[in-house]
Amino acid sequence: MSGIAHDLSRRLADRAEAVCRYYLFNGHREGRYWLVGDIRNTPGRSLFVRLQASAKGPAGKWTDAATGEHGDLLDVIRGSLGLLDFADAAAEARTFLNLPHPELEPAQPRRRVMLAPSGSIEAARRLFAMSGPIAGTIAETYLRRRGITLLHGTGDLRFHPHCYYKPDDGPTETWPAMIAAVTDLTGRITGVHRTWLAPDGSDKAPVTTPRKAMGDLLGSAVRTGVPDSVMAAGEGIETMLSLRQVLPNMAMAPALSASHLAAILLPPTLRRLYIVRDKDPAGDGARDMLLERANVEGIDAIPLSPALGDFNEDLQRLGIDALRTGVRGQFAPEDVARFLRLNP
Repeated sequence: MSGIAHDLSRRLADRAEAVCRYYLFNGHREGRYWLVGDIRNTPGRSLFVRLQASAKGPAGKWTDAATGEHGDLLDVIRGSLGLLDFADAAAEARTFLNLPHPELEPAQPRRRVMLAPSGSIEAARRLFAMSGPIAGTIAETYLRRRGITLLHGTGDLRFHPHCYYKPDDGPTETWPAMIAAVTDLTGRITGVHRTWLAPDGSDKAPVTTPRKAMGDLLGSAVRTGVPDSVMAAGEGIETMLSLRQVLPNMAMAPALSASHLAAILLPPTLRRLYIVRDKDPAGDGARDMLLERANVEGIDAIPLSPALGDFNEDLQRLGIDALRTGVRGQFAPEDVARFLRLNP
């Protein structure tokens, strides 16, 4: 292991549980270990990360019992984000640790950087890797101004302070942006969604198209929480995060558009699906198509409709109590006690 890798690995090991909670958020702690399905952050128990140094070895080391693979927390970062190069994993580790990103020493030949094609899956993964946590950023300010304050478990959302924006005509600009990972059912990043923001986080950026996605989106979604037998799927990120204010323990899957909602892939363990619709013709069409698909797969599908245009509008204009009451009236009785947050 090089000196740089060793130093980053040691620093990450000092914060082993924080690393696991951020990059392996589909897992959980048991005793001195973090358990998850594999290095790609798949739900399960096969891979275990040592959280504290012991006679068995140092903190931060992990082993996958199913495959025999093992490594350190730099490998966790690389695997969970789908990064190919050590330089990208090291850059992500420095961002997580709030360390400076040093230039290469003058005596060293500069590594030729191969740029990923614009809009590709690899470009999407690199953008997500170059972004940082949203806590304390204007992305958090933006969400809070829209009434969204419960942000636990949102590791799929990140912040980039200078994200490129290409207008239809004119030079490329840079704006701060909320970056959302779009993942498939295994947790593999297949794309990202960008929401460009005003510099003070008060609203979206004053550009023609403040929201754009790139990568392979069909069937994938921005996933928050781990679905078991029940989950909710809808269109917009803010819409689903608004619903999460009263359903904090339910897995949510914003599909980003009506057409992608209709085509979203459903987990094999799913038994009940809440379909969150926006009040427009496209939302009605997506709801009907997804209802039909769910019924064919033997899944109980229940539409959830907002009082106004969408659930974020309900949250902002009617308040959280009205949102909670509206959701409760549409919920299956057995899910009320399990998921609905009855107190503010």
